[in-house]
Amino acid sequence: MKRNGVENIKRELEKGSALIVASIPNRFYLTGFETSDGYVFITNEKAYFLIDFRYVEKAKEIVDTCEVRLSTSPLTEINELCRENGIDRLFVESESTSVRFFDDLKAAVAPVQVSDSDRFDKALRDMRSVKNEDEINAIKAAQKMTDDTFTYIIERISAGRTERDVMLDMEFYMRRMGSEGVSFDFIVVSGKNSSLPHGVPTDKKIENGDFLTMDFGAIVNGYHSDMTRTVAVGNISEEQRRVYDTVLKAQLAAIDAVKPGVVCRDIDKIARDIIYGAGYEGCFGHGLGHSVGVEIHEKPLFNTRCDTVLKEGTVMTVEPGIYLENKFGVRIEDMVVAVKDGCKVLTNSRKDLIIL
Repeated sequence: MKRNGVENIKRELEKGSALIVASIPNRFYLTGFETSDGYVFITNEKAYFLIDFRYVEKAKEIVDTCEVRLSTSPLTEINELCRENGIDRLFVESESTSVRFFDDLKAAVAPVQVSDSDRFDKALRDMRSVKNEDEINAIKAAQKMTDDTFTYIIERISAGRTERDVMLDMEFYMRRMGSEGVSFDFIVVSGKNSSLPHGVPTDKKIENGDFLTMDFGAIVNGYHSDMTRTVAVGNISEEQRRVYDTVLKAQLAAIDAVKPGVVCRDIDKIARDIIYGAGYEGCFGHGLGHSVGVEIHEKPLFNTRCDTVLKEGTVMTVEPGIYLENKFGVRIEDMVVAVKDGCKVLTNSRKDLIIL
């Protein structure tokens, strides 16, 4: 997979400055190698990946964006790299660096100045928000597994099966297809439980008349997918149909408006106005969507506050919902990627009301 992150960071760094990257998502984004530990050290000319004995052999095989070095004493080695490269100012990821590590780092590299600026948090966030062709292809492959899982499971949902049983069936099927894992703990909730936006699957049995909401995703080459579908079992009421139709209308209108140059909060408003206008104000309490990539929740966000201007190549979810306390809920979620003149929907599963 083509990775430009390290070179982009080099261009952002002034001579005599360096960046330490320690968070798992950013480390993976820069190296293509996921580990539980390690540090990427970048100057305006060079990049190093400090990694311990457990991973160093494989890292040398995979990582081509940095010089891989065996690490046994990271703080000492970071100090040595500062001296080797004439570094007098060191940046960290301010959003994820612990106070303990920050203090230890300052002591280890003194008199080098260690900055707590969020400059490179923002730079990495902006880089990660715009996907290249390889990244989009990985997300498409993950979504293909997710679509296939939905096709598989709707033939196997029936009254009497438990939420937990359906969830396990979905997860095992997805892993058998080759998913590297699951994007997050699957949400499979029915009946009254479906009014919980992030409900946890239980041993509750699915009943006739229930809505069943399933929120799930796969991982391919470290990139995630995210999709939600709500289906009905047996029969539904007029109220359930009205809620479903309102959510679908809101979702389609929002998707139709997604394109480069729009402000994220304006997309949220389109869906929210439809839902509130239908009489469900207060029943849609989360944002309309989020970006997806090496993490399941990335920025920018479709919500009431995000003033980010959407860029071409950004992958977003569009997931409006209505949740009626102690009754039922409906959420419909697709992934889209902003393209030159609008957006392309990456989710291919049907979303008309399915009654099983």
